[in-house]
Amino acid sequence: MTQYSTEGNFEDVTPNPEYLIKSISEQGYSFEAAIADLIDNSISAGADKIEILIDTESEPFKLFLADNGCGMNESQLKDCMKFPSQSPDNSRLDDDLGRFGLGMKTASFSQTRKFTTISRSKGEVQFSARTWDLELLKNNEWNLLINSSQDIASTLEQYSNVSHSRINELPDFDANTIIVWEGLYKFEQYLEEKNRENVLYKEIDTISEHLSLVFHRFMEKQDKKLQIRINNQLLKPFNPFPIKENDFRSLEFRKRKFGDDSIKIEGFILPSRSIQENKQGLSIWTTKNRSLMDMEGIYIYRANRLIFFGGWNGLIKKAPRLQLARLQVEIGNNADHLLHLNVAKSQVIIPHELKNAFQGYINALKREAEKEFYNRGIRQFNEPKERTNTHLFERKISSKGPVLEINKEFELIKSLFCDLDKQQSAKLNMLFSMVNTRINKIRKTQESQDFTVAASLSEEELIINIKDLIARDVAPEVIKKFIIPELGFNLDSLPVSVLELLQGVK
Repeated sequence: MTQYSTEGNFEDVTPNPEYLIKSISEQGYSFEAAIADLIDNSISAGADKIEILIDTESEPFKLFLADNGCGMNESQLKDCMKFPSQSPDNSRLDDDLGRFGLGMKTASFSQTRKFTTISRSKGEVQFSARTWDLELLKNNEWNLLINSSQDIASTLEQYSNVSHSRINELPDFDANTIIVWEGLYKFEQYLEEKNRENVLYKEIDTISEHLSLVFHRFMEKQDKKLQIRINNQLLKPFNPFPIKENDFRSLEFRKRKFGDDSIKIEGFILPSRSIQENKQGLSIWTTKNRSLMDMEGIYIYRANRLIFFGGWNGLIKKAPRLQLARLQVEIGNNADHLLHLNVAKSQVIIPHELKNAFQGYINALKREAEKEFYNRGIRQFNEPKERTNTHLFERKISSKGPVLEINKEFELIKSLFCDLDKQQSAKLNMLFSMVNTRINKIRKTQESQDFTVAASLSEEELIINIKDLIARDVAPEVIKKFIIPELGFNLDSLPVSVLELLQGVK
């Protein structure tokens, strides 16, 4: 600890509360991010029902956010309203979504200049309340208003009237904490009165979409599923990783120790059909107001809460050919300080020691996404079997992406095989195998496989063709070096009879 002379002089530089609050509230919060930050506190308090109500008939506008979490007694409420309410270095439970102890205050002040928190411990009847009002801070004193019982009763009545006037009420909902924003100055101050309500309703649509994405895991839980109501709407979760889709494929994940926690990264490739489906307005792959390009990139989950999504965080540039790529990143809340998570939970900085791991994995994901993108013009053959014979090529899914193969059920090819004897059929079959391999090598989707796995050529047909090549003075070494790879087979997987033939054994 630094030692100072006892004779040193000090002066009071306590910051002006009005100026300080106005400054720290500008932490990059959008309207939807501010709402999400309040919901974090509700979830950390054990809430499974939350409602957000905006009363545009009051002057100024009022926003109520109520939850059925554990609530707070008066002492806890006082601590909660402090700047900050806890140290970011404190250890936290795995499901605690907070960090700085500033979120509720900075999020609220980013949208309003006066807000009240009303709360009671779960199971209690009596509420207590505290209000931060910027007007009360202009005398350069940190004055936190203790609300009277009459003020509390009046506010609770206003909240109840708004809640019951809307449809789709949450069943068995009993609010224990209610946050009230009195005035939404960014709408009321800067917009003409006739436009304020229209703009606000558009913003509500944006908020709904944002919350459906950010909290989708909590809304999808099997037990204690989170329900969120915004005005008249019950939100439905939107999962950007629809793993139930058979052709939505993943790359092998990687996991490593990171600080006192761990980090896991896993890449996913959307099927090429999602491009056309998205143009047709089918929303399984994107939210209502976002495109595939908007949603390509990194998705960082912290304790199951999505804190960053879309874009590549400066590691690579967004591009149309990468719109099918999404990277899922999982971190625990004991490692978020190493990612330099900001107060608004809207920005992360990937540290230097992780950048190489991220970069290498993203490059592999990028290659797979580009393959899928450039294959989007190839038709997905999911018609009944009896109809696939109308196409010369058929498309199959492999671990490296879509693979093209000549369709042997194509009528012309079927008739050709009928006219050939065994040796001629074997030669044509081998030719088809080589064509398939060459096409997919050009498209960079070919993956060499064991002979026993491949069904395109039988052992008998392979022996017939090798004997024919040797009879035409093609050396066994040439066959091993050039012909077998063109068939897409691993040499060491060939049957013993074939290997003996290639070694000159009669």
